Amino acid sequence: MKKPAKAKAKNGAAKTSAALSASRLIDARITELGGWRGETLARLRRLIRQADPDVVEAVKWRKPSNNMRGVPVWQHHGIICTGETYKAVVKMTFARGASLKDPAGLFNASLEGGTRRAIDIREGDTIDDKALKALVREAVALNEAKAGR
Repeated sequence: MKKPAKAKAKNGAAKTSAALSASRLIDARITELGGWRGETLARLRRLIRQADPDVVEAVKWRKPSNNMRGVPVWQHHGIICTGETYKAVVKMTFARGASLKDPAGLFNASLEGGTRRAIDIREGDTIDDKALKALVREAVALNEAKAGR
């Protein structure tokens, strides 16, 4: 009986270590970007964490062609959203955005898809903090419902 408990503890430690590593990679990406894109990604991250204190950060889709940077991903019983950065836009893509209510009309990209929806934020754009946090909470609730929680 002792071995499964140790394995479980190691697994939990590994998950914690991976989350810390992902957080450091996201920190580094924000610093590397600097300027309005770094500030915007940092602000989105802060709002996501405020909306869901149990969110887990990850960095996915790392490959040599993009210098191993990868994409910041926020998860809670599945992917909530990603934070992609481009030259002219910071894109916050909600994995199941088409299933979310968006009364504030935040979604302005990837509207034609059947599953995802995105928010493109350009330099100088404002972010409705309250509406964004509500959208994150709704995404978490949808993930939890799908996970049977």
